[in-house]
Amino acid sequence: MSPTGTDKTTTTQIRPRYEGSNICTWIGFKHVNYMVEEAVLDHLRQRGFPAGALYERYGLCTDITDLDTKILTAFHIDDLATATVKEVAHDGPELRLAVEFTVDRGKPVRAVKSKVSVSLRLDPHGFDAEDAPAELAPHVVDAISAPSDKVVPITVGDADPLDLLTAGRNAFGWAWRMPYFYCHFTERVQMSGYLRQMEEILDLFVEDRGVSIKTLLDEQNWIPVVPHSRITFLAEANMEETLYTVFTVEDIFKRYTFTARMDCYVLRDGVLVPTATGKITHGWAVIENRKDWSLVNFDDRLTDALTGKAGVISGRGTV
Repeated sequence: MSPTGTDKTTTTQIRPRYEGSNICTWIGFKHVNYMVEEAVLDHLRQRGFPAGALYERYGLCTDITDLDTKILTAFHIDDLATATVKEVAHDGPELRLAVEFTVDRGKPVRAVKSKVSVSLRLDPHGFDAEDAPAELAPHVVDAISAPSDKVVPITVGDADPLDLLTAGRNAFGWAWRMPYFYCHFTERVQMSGYLRQMEEILDLFVEDRGVSIKTLLDEQNWIPVVPHSRITFLAEANMEETLYTVFTVEDIFKRYTFTARMDCYVLRDGVLVPTATGKITHGWAVIENRKDWSLVNFDDRLTDALTGKAGVISGRGTV
């Protein structure tokens, strides 16, 4: 397993998955991030380091641990996007990558910009493995973690975890056991699992506030739009642990977009341990026809909902 060349930039072509075409033919932010993930995995493959062989031969788990994506142009279901992935110099243990997508709109148009961090986590299961290739050795870690000043555990005591996490904030909380299909490498919640959490809690939040996705579609022909999202790992969350996810509205910009923070925790020995944090920028657009939409200003109902009283829900959801 050696790199195919000295150039650390690769290109590949990717189509969005049909599952992500939920409203008309537009592709949601979660599936745009799935495309970024595919571009990163193909970059490693072209460089001679496919994720499957890294695990099977060297016991290295390929983990995307930071994903910061801006959507500049909407993808439609039949688009063929060209991804360019470039390695970025960095002093830390993560492999840093810059990902850009273009799409044909009569001419190449830049559609997505993303910054990605990848860690190669040593498999904890103890099977025989070869030493990591020299080029990858600086990116190998024993566990996924953030600097201690960015991770502040919270002692729960007798309080309900969700009440504790949402008290006095314009926030919404949700607790859900992490199923195996949100995980990878036999034990650990992966980036796509957190993307699903971000999509789910946003959906639950607006439903709780009386402005659900279907309500605004049925009554105003409005659809949700997400131009920017970011998720950063802080620690590891494991299969079948309960993830406590909190969605906090932070800012409303000129009734045009709002930003919110997602914080995720697991409860261990009476202490809430932060495992991931993220941000999302969200707006709404009106459907003009089967192909086109345009952003709209928030009306009073939506503005009141976004600034309203916090709600809490606990239970299983579906994604």
